[in-house]
Amino acid sequence: MKKLFHALLLSTGLLAVASCNDSQSYADQVKQERSAINAYIAKHQIKVISEAQFLANGEKTDTAKTNCEFVLFESSGVYMQIINKGCGKKIEKGEKADVLCRFSEWNLLKDTLQLSSFDPRFSGWVDKMSVTNTSGTFTATFSGTSGLMYRAYQRTSGTSVPSGWLTPLRYIKVGRPATEKDTLAHVRLIVPHDRGHGAASSSVTPYLYEITYQRR
Repeated sequence: MKKLFHALLLSTGLLAVASCNDSQSYADQVKQERSAINAYIAKHQIKVISEAQFLANGEKTDTAKTNCEFVLFESSGVYMQIINKGCGKKIEKGEKADVLCRFSEWNLLKDTLQLSSFDPRFSGWVDKMSVTNTSGTFTATFSGTSGLMYRAYQRTSGTSVPSGWLTPLRYIKVGRPATEKDTLAHVRLIVPHDRGHGAASSSVTPYLYEITYQRR
């Protein structure tokens, strides 16, 4: 297991090294990032909707293959698809909560799966976030050291949670399933480099995430 994780660390670390050796300007890297995001959207025939459309539709996105929707948040550049809104309740204003996350991470520049705590080999490496809702603004830090995201990126990000991961919290319920009908909040996100972890920021790399959120 340690050898496997070290290989994962090497693959994620190489991205940052490559960016340091790259002669591209930052503007060129941003254009490349935008091209990668657009290519993913085109490849998967995603219908991008506005925040106004998203709100008018009851904060829902269509997940059908023939009409797959992501909402674009213009202020951040994050795209979001809600697969399940989840059970329980939202994290309310003034509330603090511990939230457990499992995720898969795809590098959109390389179009490859990079990390996944849904993989049975890493099923015990759940990331725990300490989340605070201050007047509708969410902040969070990783409060455990055993999570896959924390372990992979602690050298570049410390305990900082990618801000893109917090985007869904305004719209989903974060609870614990109590019956067979209860489901975890489940989303997909396209996160540009400036809303991602430290390695994403330094390498100007966009990532696709699939994430579940569960109240601890």
